[in-house]
Amino acid sequence: MSQFATVSDKKTIVPGFTLAKKQGARHYQWVGQQHKIAETAEGTEDMAHRKSALVHVANRLAMDINTGEFQPGSWLKQVELAERYQCTRSEVRRALDQLVIERLVQHVPNRGYHVYTPDEQQRRNISAIRAILESASAADIVEHIQPQQLDTLRQCAELFDHYTQYGTLLEQYESNLAFHRALLAPCSNLDMIELIFELRGRVPSAALGQWNSHARIVQSSEEHFAMVAAIERKDAAALAQLLRLHILQEDNPRRHG
Repeated sequence: MSQFATVSDKKTIVPGFTLAKKQGARHYQWVGQQHKIAETAEGTEDMAHRKSALVHVANRLAMDINTGEFQPGSWLKQVELAERYQCTRSEVRRALDQLVIERLVQHVPNRGYHVYTPDEQQRRNISAIRAILESASAADIVEHIQPQQLDTLRQCAELFDHYTQYGTLLEQYESNLAFHRALLAPCSNLDMIELIFELRGRVPSAALGQWNSHARIVQSSEEHFAMVAAIERKDAAALAQLLRLHILQEDNPRRHG
């Protein structure tokens, strides 16, 4: 008999070793029978929990930054954040490091973390890029939107309009974000959507005064309804123009003058 034996699943066994596939691994590898290294179910669950906690804490902190709970330049104390979000300091640090990558937070060695403060030119640059990308998605949206998605978009526009009169700043921010997510949902270019929202997250909106007058909030709502109407008409050119103006007018410091 050969020193190699073939098992039923076509994998080969070497004396003293087992060809095994660790959970989550793509390839089989040789594992010594006396010193097997196996990824246990508990280990997998622990990894999933850590990732979930990171996403949860990072999202909540990003939301608080965007809604002005933490102003640009303010220092973020890990002990206070851990208490605020009911998590460990380790989870807070991982969340802060993630937001450093996303340029919402800046790390200063030997001092800590503070909310990132973009300069005016950078803010305009980001808005210009967003205007190009989002207006370029107009034809894709018009072509692929489904009736149910259009209904959802209209409901999001109506909810934001309601909050312009009766909502809090947080409700206005969240409903505006929901509208733009619903607007881009039909887009087939998922990488573009991801990039657009990454750019949106680089500059805190409400914290920097996205709507520093009620007139601007009302105008934003009117622009939302105009976008819905353009989609209903299947007018991609009009939608592209509306998107471009919507973004650039938000960034115009003289928009209330």
